[in-house]
Amino acid sequence: MKNTITPCLWFDNQAEEAVNFYTSLFSNSTIGKISRYGKEGFEVHGQKEGTVLTVAFELGGQSFTALNGGRVFEFNPSISFYVVCETEKEVDFLWEKLSEQGTVMMELNKYEWSEKYGWLNDRYGLSWQISLDNLENTERKFSPALLFMGPNHQLAEEAVHFYTSVFPESQIKGILKYRADENEKEGTVKHAQFTLQNQTFMIMGNSMPNDFNFNESVSFQVFCQTQDEIDYYWQKLTEGGNEGQCGWLKDKYGLSWQVVPQILEELISNPERSEKVMKALMQMKKFDIEKLVSA
Repeated sequence: MKNTITPCLWFDNQAEEAVNFYTSLFSNSTIGKISRYGKEGFEVHGQKEGTVLTVAFELGGQSFTALNGGRVFEFNPSISFYVVCETEKEVDFLWEKLSEQGTVMMELNKYEWSEKYGWLNDRYGLSWQISLDNLENTERKFSPALLFMGPNHQLAEEAVHFYTSVFPESQIKGILKYRADENEKEGTVKHAQFTLQNQTFMIMGNSMPNDFNFNESVSFQVFCQTQDEIDYYWQKLTEGGNEGQCGWLKDKYGLSWQVVPQILEELISNPERSEKVMKALMQMKKFDIEKLVSA
């Protein structure tokens, strides 16, 4: 089953290179459609016509999008990808390959939650948590993990309930809270797991100060069939947040989303209409399907 929520990774200009690297590491991986920049919008994006805009790809059945957007945003550990490996051999292989030219946040070792686990940032800065585990515990090989630190830590439980209230077919799998004997405020979130439309998410919390937070380097695409769906998600996710251009927004916690009509890929890929469609969408915040189709 293909996800309706797809993580989107913002690169400077290494999207193709990164996708080739990631798909070489994980079994059951494929590279899908590649879209390219046209003439329209150069004054905004500054990319030459014909250069790669997005690359759709799958890792172990998980859908991703890689985007070349220029040197605007950088990956940081506020969003990482928790990867379940069912063999020690796979853990060691992924750790070796992903840590090349990267940085280690937590050494590969035995921890209370895993017989073998490590946290690293790869050569592009993207953050990964590699864990020896059973897929039955997460139901997905890849889970985006959202780090609520500092003042945001107090909002972690609220965020779990907010996201699961917005998306249908959602479920809270569990919320683990700090005990009185731990070095955190008792009852605040230590770890939570929930699903949004077939996509497993995690939230980790601690009150330690940090110098990074959510940004557009990792966003989540919500693909919609109808204008009513677009209107619904846009209204819900922008409450207390901020509207952006071209379907982008930030929610009340600073997490970035893209609310996208499913038909957009078809419209952009039509060589006779793509420039007109791009011109129309560059003028939009929330997408209007009727205006895009008529462009």
